[in-house]
This record gives sequence, structure tokens and C-alpha cells, in this order.
Amino acid sequence: MSRRLPPLYALRAFEAAARHASFTRAAEELAITQSAVSRHIRTLEEHFSCRLFERQGRNLQLTEPARMLLPGLRDGFDALERACTTLRVDDATVRLKAPSTLTMRWLLSRLSRFRHLNTDIEVQLTSAWMDVDKVDFQHEPFDCAVLLSDGQFSQDWEVTLLFSEWLIPVCEPSQAGEPWSLSRLQATELLHPTPDRRDWRRWLQRMDLSEKVSLKGGQVFDTLELGIVAAARGYGVSIGDLVMVTEDVTLGRIGLPWPTAVASGDSYYLVWPRARRGQDRLRRLRDFLQAEVAAMALPPVELLG
Repeated sequence: MSRRLPPLYALRAFEAAARHASFTRAAEELAITQSAVSRHIRTLEEHFSCRLFERQGRNLQLTEPARMLLPGLRDGFDALERACTTLRVDDATVRLKAPSTLTMRWLLSRLSRFRHLNTDIEVQLTSAWMDVDKVDFQHEPFDCAVLLSDGQFSQDWEVTLLFSEWLIPVCEPSQAGEPWSLSRLQATELLHPTPDRRDWRRWLQRMDLSEKVSLKGGQVFDTLELGIVAAARGYGVSIGDLVMVTEDVTLGRIGLPWPTAVASGDSYYLVWPRARRGQDRLRRLRDFLQAEVAAMALPPVELLG
């Protein structure tokens, strides 16, 4: 069944006029005359059999029907722009989304080397805070993403495991020395990277210490990065990811007071849609990141799966 929609150019003129509250500024944006904008608005008013704008002195006001029309219309134009951008993007560009802590502690330095070795590929990285890592390739302008997940992804995606998350306590380096005793851990303020305190809870449960170490109190943050930084500056002991703190541990910037890492059950994955253009450059990025993971030398700690 065909859809009886008003002309796209008229809808575009209405959206611009509504956004600017001005026919003149809408005309300037669309590179048409003000009278053309007025004609387009009249076309819509005839189509919908209602007025869309009212004049109140010098001010241009939306009518109630216009206020009902505008949100969906804006969403529609945003979707059209995203769809066109997907095809318009430079074939040499990879648009990557990644969690903020992973970006700062592991990904940035790797992407710098990748660009140096692959001068024909430009990686545009967007670092995002995500309580739960996710990406919507239909509505977000990304070609690929690195996500912390249990590995349950769409069957339409290419999925590559990069590395598993290993939770481990971290502290100011001078406080590490000999492995901590239980009594010392009990007497130290715990720093929590997430408001739900899930990382300490996972570590303590796997260590059979849930009944011996209280999760109450302690500073609460909203990123792993903030917890690690606060611990490194001596404000308490936080939970970090073993891979992400490896470089700082090696350089003596972070200490490991209890050298036992616990598997969280989640891992970092590189994902992208199989139908996305530029599969070759995405595979080159994947191969590079996998090689970087394989080349890492982790600190000598006990790993509890």
C-alpha cells in the first residue's frame, strides 16, 4: 500500500522554520527564498488541513498540531542523515566506539601504533561512559565497537574476543610490598568503581571473603578509571582490570596488594556488522589488536577462573 506523505522538501522547510522560529533563518539555512518557505508551509497546512504557525507580534509560534508533528519529524530527519552518512563516509575511515576506561588505559596507545603502521586507515575513536556496554549500529554512527560483555551478540555481527576481564585489587605502589593479610584488607577503605559495588562483590565471593570483608562505606565512583586513579594516589584500595593496569604495575605506578585475579565472567570483544562496508580495514584493525593482546606480558599473579 502506497504511503500518502507530503513532499519531503515541505517537511524539511517546516522542521527548519520550527527549529529557528523564523521563516527567514530557515530560508537562509536551506538556501531558498523566504517566500518559498512560506509556500512549503502552506502546502503542509493544506495537506493536514490545519495551521502550523501563528504570529504573535514578531514571534512565530507553533500551533498544537505542529508541536505534535515536530518530534517525530526531527527523529525522521536524524535517521535519514545517519543512513546517508553511512554511505558517504570515507572508505579509509573506521569509526570506533569504546568504553572510557579501556580507551584511556589500553586502547589509545594501540591505536596510535596502528595509525603509524596503517597510514591508509584513519580511526575515529569515540570514548563513551557506559554502565552497560552497548552499541546500536542502526542508530549510532559507528563501524565497530569494543564492548565488555558476556559474548551474547547479534548473529549479524562479526565478533572477536580480545581479552577476558580479570578483577584484581590495586593500591598506591609503596603499599604493595608483601601480599596483604586479611586483617589489613579489612582495615583499609575499599574504593568502588561502580555504584552497585559489583566488582568488589565478585572478587570477594570468588575468594570466599564475602562474610569477612564489608562492602559498606568507602568512596563510590562511576568508572573503573576513577577508582584506579584514587587507589594509585593512596585514597584506599580499589578493584582494577589486570590487563588495563599491567603497564602501570610494570612501571611502578600502581601496586597489587593481593596478587590474585578473579575472572568476572565478561570479556572485551571487537564487534561490527557483517553487512558494513570496509570489511578489509575492520579485519586489519582486528588482527592488529589481537596481536597486541598476544604480545602483552601480565604481572605474575594467580588467576582464578
